[in-house]
Amino acid sequence: MNRLLTTLILAGSASLAQADMATRAVDYHIDGEVFQGLLVYDDSVTEPRPGLLMVPNWMGVTENAAKKAWRAAGSDYVVFIADMYGRHIRPADAAQAGAAAGAVKGDTELMRTRVNAALEVFRQEAAELLDTSRMGAIGFCFGGTSVLELARSGTALSGVVSFHGNLDTGLPAKPGAVKSPVLVLHGADDPYVPPQQVADFEAEMRNAGTDDWQLLSFGGAVHSFTDPTANLPGQAMYDARVADRAFRQMRLFFAETMALPVPDTSR
Repeated sequence: MNRLLTTLILAGSASLAQADMATRAVDYHIDGEVFQGLLVYDDSVTEPRPGLLMVPNWMGVTENAAKKAWRAAGSDYVVFIADMYGRHIRPADAAQAGAAAGAVKGDTELMRTRVNAALEVFRQEAAELLDTSRMGAIGFCFGGTSVLELARSGTALSGVVSFHGNLDTGLPAKPGAVKSPVLVLHGADDPYVPPQQVADFEAEMRNAGTDDWQLLSFGGAVHSFTDPTANLPGQAMYDARVADRAFRQMRLFFAETMALPVPDTSR
């Protein structure tokens, strides 16, 4: 068992004692390159559950990403954290993360290839855990951008949710391309996603003929509002109240798109 996985399991045991949260590292290949994602799920649940592909922020597959996955999964979903960089790239700081994320975001086709490949790995590696008729995707910051590219690429899912992701793209959606319901959870004061970018995204969705999309702006919120480690006032800041509201919106969205019972949104 690698050091990262051991750390994640111990952290999960401490922070979610009420659930038997399991984590499992999954190695996979894309075009001959090795990647390593992470499955996260409540091991006490025996019946198949819906699956959520999760693309983390620019730091990649980390303990912080695993905590986000546990929060999203609860006992209701199986989550697979996608590796968008390759197993040998694990950013140690913002500079390294920016370089890694920029290389992928700067090549839209590469981003789409990697996020779609991770989805297929998820379906295969977690087949015994999944209700594959109910599959969605969520992403945070860089990950939010990635899952929007998943939707733009034409992949049909029960839903795609972007948390404080960038909304611009190198390849705008073609008419009829977006086959998944889309929910964008946006900080209204996010300096990295200015009003013009929001307006351009809305126009893109309309021009693509996409009729099942939502964009919810949270007043006063900036970038990274779900990330407890974010602490750049006016730029990227954690907001516990907004984070709670955003996760509740995610659960209500998937309850609708996956035809699930209305969840208890108090958690």
